[in-house]
Amino acid sequence: MKYVVCVPDGCADEPVDALGGLTPLQAANTPVLDALAARGEVGRAAVIPTGMPPGSDVGNMSIFGYDPAVYHTGRAPIEAAALGLKLRPDQVAYRCNLVTVGEDGTMVDFAGGHPDTAAAAEVLKALDAELGGDGVEFHPGVQYRHILVAPADWVDAECTPPHDISDKPLVLPTGAAAPQLIDLMARSRDVVSRFGLAANQVWLWGQGFQPQMPSFEATYGLDAALVTAVDLVRGLGVLTGVEVIDLEGATGWFDTDYEGKRDCALDALADGADVFIIHVEATDEAGHAGNVEEKVRALENWDRRILADLIPSLDKLGPWRLLLLPDHATPLRLKTHTPDPVPYLLVDSAVDGPGGTYTEAGVAALDAVPGHELMARLLQRT
Repeated sequence: MKYVVCVPDGCADEPVDALGGLTPLQAANTPVLDALAARGEVGRAAVIPTGMPPGSDVGNMSIFGYDPAVYHTGRAPIEAAALGLKLRPDQVAYRCNLVTVGEDGTMVDFAGGHPDTAAAAEVLKALDAELGGDGVEFHPGVQYRHILVAPADWVDAECTPPHDISDKPLVLPTGAAAPQLIDLMARSRDVVSRFGLAANQVWLWGQGFQPQMPSFEATYGLDAALVTAVDLVRGLGVLTGVEVIDLEGATGWFDTDYEGKRDCALDALADGADVFIIHVEATDEAGHAGNVEEKVRALENWDRRILADLIPSLDKLGPWRLLLLPDHATPLRLKTHTPDPVPYLLVDSAVDGPGGTYTEAGVAALDAVPGHELMARLLQRT
């Protein structure tokens, strides 16, 4: 048996006026997804446990089959693991976004214009040289997503994710460590602004100590692999012993290599992997940008460029089961995440389910199941 997990990040949404009151899932032309839903099981998943922040760190941890209420310590330490950083107990990691802040004090772009990764690395190198020291370290990641390592006593702060305040006034950190964070972000402006990017400073958030998680193989008894362009998801793979497949065309943006991700899954499964996780960020980025057309297009790309050839190719490998769901909703209207339950789809190649419609409205009347329990259901471990 082969198992595939498909994660269209942030694809769940609300009715959109520009789509005639439909959600992107309802408006998108997705015949393969529709056919899978008609023969599978559709439901609602609470990927964000009550009271926890509706971030991709929490939601993807749920999808991997780990209860965030038990294992989650913060977003940044997961991403630090993706960079090969093993934090000591006296170190805390912060997510370090390159952002664009307007002269009026608003968050113009939480992604700093999506800078080229190589160009961003030069900025982080300069930040580390000029602002690092005394336990403070800047580590480059991908595009606008980077990591700051700091002394453990910097952990005590309440920080607002920059994507939560898109086009809104800045909400500066509070708490015991706030003065250090605010000062460092302010001093970063002189450094970042010299590089001619759209970004003009860093924004610090998502801090935590590195979690200790049991391996996927020890938990479920199967070998797993994944493909993603997002360090957060890579970090979960590193922390749980899931093999991370590198794909040059995986960008984390609208132009990502959908076919390449599909082929990574098929190649790994053919080579002996039992489980493969395909993660695509494009739907989430479209939600944050408030870009209706791109969110619909990203869903159609999932259908046409991944699922259309994935399903018949899986049939050739033998029996299979597939789970598809986002890690959270990212409504276009809000341009940020919400903790609302999301629709999930579970399909077995040999056994038809009750069938349904894979949309928010199609599952609205159903009770939500804990998101972290779906992996065990997919793998028939319950």
